[in-house]
Amino acid sequence: MTLAPDELRRISTGTLAHYERAAEEFRKGTQHHDVSQNYAALLSNIEGSPPFSLLDLGCGPGRDLSYFSSLGHEAVGLDGCARFCEMARRHSGCEVLHQDFLNLSLEPMRYDGIFANASLFHVPSQELHRVLGELRDSLKTRGVLFSSNPHGHNEEGWSAGRYSCFYDLPTWRGQLDAAGFVELAHYYRPEGKPRHEQPWLATVWRRR
Repeated sequence: MTLAPDELRRISTGTLAHYERAAEEFRKGTQHHDVSQNYAALLSNIEGSPPFSLLDLGCGPGRDLSYFSSLGHEAVGLDGCARFCEMARRHSGCEVLHQDFLNLSLEPMRYDGIFANASLFHVPSQELHRVLGELRDSLKTRGVLFSSNPHGHNEEGWSAGRYSCFYDLPTWRGQLDAAGFVELAHYYRPEGKPRHEQPWLATVWRRR
């Protein structure tokens, strides 16, 4: 099934409206999440010497922006939720771009790394190749993309008030390979749990 432009706008508007309503609750619920494994997965795979230029795609209230900035990196946030953008600017002091994932406007070859933690699964599958290509083009040569998404069996649709895609590893690999990325690593989260208690699939990629 092909989603028409008005359906894509409805998906984007509806998903962002969910986050606008729940912004403060989301901030409180995620501010102490331990994602140090994900930070390390991105930063350890970037070539060259820090500080790095980093894009936090779907930065939310700014938790991860603050962390990257505290290390001396040039961290830029991006979110489609206006309340998140305000929170992230206030919390981190970083530049934050207010952009819908389906209408990105990114500077080419600007970033050493992109941190897409719990964000790309909101992109409808028919738009994913285009969006991944835009992210690829915003990376410097051999730049790194980190992503973490809830995995599944390639289900797609509305879930808990948000449009979501739950890919399995082979399908996700196929999407990233087609978009010009080479896989560096993958793992399931939370760390140290049995697989049936690890709902998150984290993957690390280099721009081909």
